[in-house]
Amino acid sequence: MANEILAPPTATVPRPRRRVPLPARVRGSSGLQRWMLLGGITLTGLFLLAAAFAPLLAPYGYATMQHGGRLFGSQQHPSGAHLLGTTIGGYDVLSRTLWGARTALGIIVAALLLSVPAGVLLGLVSGYLGGWLDRLLVGLADAMYAFPPLLLAIIMSIVISGGQSSLIGGLGAAAASVAVAFVPQYFRVVRAEVGRVKSEAFVEAARVIGTGVRRIMFRHVLRNSVRTLPLILTINASEAILTLAGLGFLGFGIEPTSAAEWGYDLNRSVADVTSGIWWTALPPGLAIVLTVLGTTLLGEGLTDLADPRLRRRGATNGADDDD
Repeated sequence: MANEILAPPTATVPRPRRRVPLPARVRGSSGLQRWMLLGGITLTGLFLLAAAFAPLLAPYGYATMQHGGRLFGSQQHPSGAHLLGTTIGGYDVLSRTLWGARTALGIIVAALLLSVPAGVLLGLVSGYLGGWLDRLLVGLADAMYAFPPLLLAIIMSIVISGGQSSLIGGLGAAAASVAVAFVPQYFRVVRAEVGRVKSEAFVEAARVIGTGVRRIMFRHVLRNSVRTLPLILTINASEAILTLAGLGFLGFGIEPTSAAEWGYDLNRSVADVTSGIWWTALPPGLAIVLTVLGTTLLGEGLTDLADPRLRRRGATNGADDDD
């Protein structure tokens, strides 16, 4: 009917959004990432401080024997003179633990100085040139990657030192084995990035104007292919510490008069635990666990922050929360 007055449509009242508790919300993942990064920075920072200032923080030297160096009956409970007690040989546990941080840091630095340049250079050449050289290097990298780092460390320790525990056989073999084990990882990452970067427009433009291959590789391609390496370095640091500790724990480490090493001290303290002497095993064990946890959390936190997909998801969740 023409005169019929149409009633206005009923307005739909939006239902209030139910607030989900924070632990169950998607946005909680970004908060977890921040806590992971903060925890990783804290634990890694403590490790670096202990390694850098070990001579100042340690009350004794790593090879200083107490009680005249008696082999038996010289353990002391934690006390004012020895905050974490002493070992059977009379070594101060706190001092050995702090000096062990410096040994672990030295292994990490030595391994990175050996593995990063080799992996980056091989990945750059393989990814840019391709062909039979690329296939050969990829095959070698896959074969090397099949060996666990600890097994490779044991083999190299036997080869280098002839099975004798020494400074070269312990630290040198650990650094060399960790470096060799990490080369395939850096090779793979750089090779994949080079394969992506070499097809970019600025690289094609450099070829068109006649820029040499070496200049293109090192000036244009390399600098854009190593941006993710710092994230991998932090993750690999934990593996380096575990490899060093495993090498020392299995008896291929170094003598206490040469350097302090957590795996070696943990090996020597296994028999003490059964006798109720707990203070010789707890500090080096906790040092390994906390350092590996810190470097792992740091690497995972940086990886999450560097992932653009996670950043976009966090921004979207934040916008939803403001509605």
